[in-house]
This record gives sequence, C-alpha cells and structure tokens, in this order.
Amino acid sequence: MKTLVLFYSFTGKTKDIAEKKAKELTADIEEILDEKKHSKFGAFLVGCPKSIMRKSWAIKPLAANLDGYEKIVILSPTWAGHPVPPVNAAIEKLPPGKKVEVVMVSSSGSTKDSTEGTKALIAAKGCEVTEYTDMRS
Repeated sequence: MKTLVLFYSFTGKTKDIAEKKAKELTADIEEILDEKKHSKFGAFLVGCPKSIMRKSWAIKPLAANLDGYEKIVILSPTWAGHPVPPVNAAIEKLPPGKKVEVVMVSSSGSTKDSTEGTKALIAAKGCEVTEYTDMRS
C-alpha cells in the first residue's frame, strides 16, 4: 500500500515524530508549509481560535499528488486541543476514497474534545479514518 506521511510542525516536535513514522512505514513524507511565515505569538493568537472553529489558512501547494496514495497519515500539533489551521487546509485537499490515519501531537496527549469533529472533517471528504491516535510530545 503506497503511503504518504503528511505533517505540519511549528516547533519541530511533530516533524521528528513524522520522520520516525515514515521510516517505520517505509512511506513518502511531506511537510505542510505555511504560505506566510507566522511569529510564534501571531500563530497562536490567530491560530488557536481558527483551530477551535476548524478553519484553515493558506499553505504552500503540496508537492505530492495525493491521488497517488492509498493511505495518508496526517500528523498535527494541537492548538487549543484541535488540529492546527495548516492541517485543516491539507484535509480540505484530500481526494475521496483514501484511508487516513490521524496522529495528534500535544503536550497533554489528549484531543478528546475535538476527536469526533476531526474524524467528521475527514469523512466529509469521502475518506475513511482507519486510526486516530493522541500522542504526548
């Protein structure tokens, strides 16, 4: 099964986890990049409310052709217990019919308040969430 590990990392912690996951799965890997650089203060000030509202912001075009993968593993840090806006933007680009594994990375290790909503966003794209994991960073 051709697999892509797709991740966003603001501080580098999620990147480390994504690289290990890609190696473990022998998968391709791609980082989701902001179209515009955000300061830490600005990212959290704007990003936390957007995360809670499941909104996105502009990301650079993905190099990988998502249609060419059977499975996509999405790794996201959490802001206010929700996926970050760049990951929401990547979810918007998912083609239907993909198997999607979600790994949410946070200092608390819990996204209990946003789990079902995140799964619903992915299902609305016609994709199947095969696994959802909360991981403590």
